[in-house]
Amino acid sequence: MSHALTRLRPALPLLGLSLASLATAQTTTPKLDTGDTAFMLISAALVMLMTPGLAFFYGGMVRSKSVLNTMMMSFVALAIVGVLWTVVGYSLAFSGGGNAIIGSLANLGLKGTINQLTGTIPTPVFVAFQAMFAIIAPALISGAVVDRMRFGAFALFVALWSVLIYSPLAHWVWSSDGWLFNKGILDFAGGTVIHIAAGISGLVAALVIGPRMPLTRRATLPHNVPFILLGAALLWFGWFGFNAGSALGANQVAANAFMTTNTATAAALLMWLGWELLRGQKPSAVGAATGAVVGLVAITPACGFVSPMASIVIGVLAATASFWVVQLKHSLKFDDALDVFACHGVAGIVGALLTGVFASKAINPLGSGAVDGNWGQVGIQLLGVLATLAFVGVGSFVLLKLISLVTPLRVTERQENMGIDQSVHQEEGYREGENALTAPVMLGGD
Repeated sequence: MSHALTRLRPALPLLGLSLASLATAQTTTPKLDTGDTAFMLISAALVMLMTPGLAFFYGGMVRSKSVLNTMMMSFVALAIVGVLWTVVGYSLAFSGGGNAIIGSLANLGLKGTINQLTGTIPTPVFVAFQAMFAIIAPALISGAVVDRMRFGAFALFVALWSVLIYSPLAHWVWSSDGWLFNKGILDFAGGTVIHIAAGISGLVAALVIGPRMPLTRRATLPHNVPFILLGAALLWFGWFGFNAGSALGANQVAANAFMTTNTATAAALLMWLGWELLRGQKPSAVGAATGAVVGLVAITPACGFVSPMASIVIGVLAATASFWVVQLKHSLKFDDALDVFACHGVAGIVGALLTGVFASKAINPLGSGAVDGNWGQVGIQLLGVLATLAFVGVGSFVLLKLISLVTPLRVTERQENMGIDQSVHQEEGYREGENALTAPVMLGGD
């Protein structure tokens, strides 16, 4: 096998290549395509925008005393993972010479990636695109622990989780050496690697850290609904780069992924509002934003393999499942503050399994599901879901327990009562309103 094809193979689940182009790749040297490169640079930038979008989405949902801390957890993920992915994360996920569980250190510090190609794009562009995926995954987890997790403990968790959990899981699913890749799992843009992983990690973190104090929970209502809508809109916009960009080129599969992403999202939003109406509630802006995010999550693993009509079904079923899990949350003991597991874990699971149902070779020759008579694909998707839940769930629990030996995981009762923004960051989101101060914030406080 040529070195060029070896470079191409780790991205095959993401690529919208035809069988003919794969055969050609084995006999010709890959050539840089400037159109594909421009498309992927824009896609990477769109995916980067999703993390600040998530900051607005989460920030609007918490009380005003915690808005800055909540948004900072997303911004610090940009920095921590941005460095670690370059140093070691990419190599562990995608470098050759590894095994079925983890990549090698061949690309440590991005050694050997300069002036190389991945498909028709420069390998550094592929590295940057994948970096944005690695960044948003731990940022998603923050929604489960807002208002109570120490900022330093969260930052340490992001660093360890990115290297020890995200990179191995990405290797399993997207590297040609990975064991789930070789089982034939279909995950076009990160349903298992990002959303199920973030969902189960958020649930575990909420259980380990414990619930917010009763007074805090009662006071936690969305303080800025326009922030929530802005965040959802930025996520929807950036998700086109997330999903269509996962074709790694401006091609037919990218076009289909763009269309299915928009359609599933719209269907899920409508379904969420429909459930609110059926339960005698008013159609809410928060519900519309949540339904849209659920649709985006659910279509992620399927977008490059299914038809637009199938994406409607995926959006409707995912919104239904996530909506009812959110309703059940109030009777359960865990405090997943912003419903990370319901919206990302559950919708990710629904999307992953339905990928096995609706994947069609008519859409992408690399994907075949039950609609093509390949019912075995559903079993492979289920294996991927269960493996992700087990590995990430246990791994997150272990990491949190280890971190707790170094630093407390949660803030004190006094800090939680007064608000994390003041006690941790010595800043406030607003000078007027609920959190107004009568005196300047003093440095060197609690």
